[in-house]
Amino acid sequence: MKVKALTGNEAAVEALRQINPDIFAMFPITPSTQIPELFDELIAQKKVDTVMIRTESEHSAISAAHGAALAGARVVDATASQGIALKHEILYITAGSRLPVVMLVANRALSAPLNIHADHSDTMGSRDAGWLHLYSETVQEVYDTVIQAFRIAEHKNVLLPIIIGFDGFTVSHAVSRVEVLEDDEVKNFVGKYVPEHSVLDTEHPATFGLFALPDYYMEYRRQVRQGMCEAKNVIISVGQEFGKKFGRNYGLVDNYKMEDADVAAIVIGSTSATLKDTVDELREKGIRAGVLRVRSFRPFPSAELRQALMYVKAVAVLDRADSPGTPGGPLFADICSALYGMHVQPVLVPNIYGLGGRELMPDDAMSLFKMLLETVKNGKPPNEELFIAVRKKGSVL
Repeated sequence: MKVKALTGNEAAVEALRQINPDIFAMFPITPSTQIPELFDELIAQKKVDTVMIRTESEHSAISAAHGAALAGARVVDATASQGIALKHEILYITAGSRLPVVMLVANRALSAPLNIHADHSDTMGSRDAGWLHLYSETVQEVYDTVIQAFRIAEHKNVLLPIIIGFDGFTVSHAVSRVEVLEDDEVKNFVGKYVPEHSVLDTEHPATFGLFALPDYYMEYRRQVRQGMCEAKNVIISVGQEFGKKFGRNYGLVDNYKMEDADVAAIVIGSTSATLKDTVDELREKGIRAGVLRVRSFRPFPSAELRQALMYVKAVAVLDRADSPGTPGGPLFADICSALYGMHVQPVLVPNIYGLGGRELMPDDAMSLFKMLLETVKNGKPPNEELFIAVRKKGSVL
């Protein structure tokens, strides 16, 4: 093992160098552009055998990735924001074709107005496309998750593409201490990709992307759901194997001081670190607070959430993406669905935060937990403001 100072993008590239995928299909977009740039340098230096396919658009990039995966290649892509929006059509086709493409997403807000900073609106916009979604809190987790992602997506019971999300700039460009494994350790862990089917395998012909009439279409879609369900156990088992070999365990969720928590915050991504620091402060004052970070958004960890929140009295659900016209964001909607039917259910408080890179500051986090304590005391939230750290209505337009 070596210790290196890397950004999130650099950590992803280091993992890819060690894995040495067959194809990298790319079109640049901030803040993920650095990933193909750095990887292209490795290709020029002959440190990897990967073929880089440089395309004229994000739609073409994912189309090239799709075609390469059909041919049996191990494929990676990188994108963000408007890029993943432009890929939207092909995302469904790739998942429906059961192709284990790995896509790195340095999460970034969608226009308008134009913004290049972090939120989760880009990947949340494609949350039902049939892709697995794993989100990383730290640079170290980005590195570790890229290594695990190929094993997960390529598992014979899964065979679905996977998105690895990490907050743009906050993680993608932040330098951090990263424990990097030896090349042989990574190669042995990931293993060689042997595709279940390939359009180039003339001895075992298979059909992809066919026209399915009503008598068969639902069966195909059900198989995608089945692969998503199977992915839960695969994510857990791969994470446990990784932990056993390398000392860092991963699962569907990350529970921080949730064992006896009265109040808790649920979040995705790097903001978990700020909330954990706030929980530590509250614990020193005798307040039983906790943080639950959702690492796997697809498949959604419903059972794990129900278990973790069984005795919690009030929960703030923090979405870094809005879903206009609904009571909260995408995470809030799924939390409500997951907890539906519990005999005793915590009070759930929806919150929208961090859009366009506006970070949740420590004072904001402390106010959030104070609001939860008031909610426990009064049985309902003290106010109906959905957005955290937002200017008063009418102050912009």
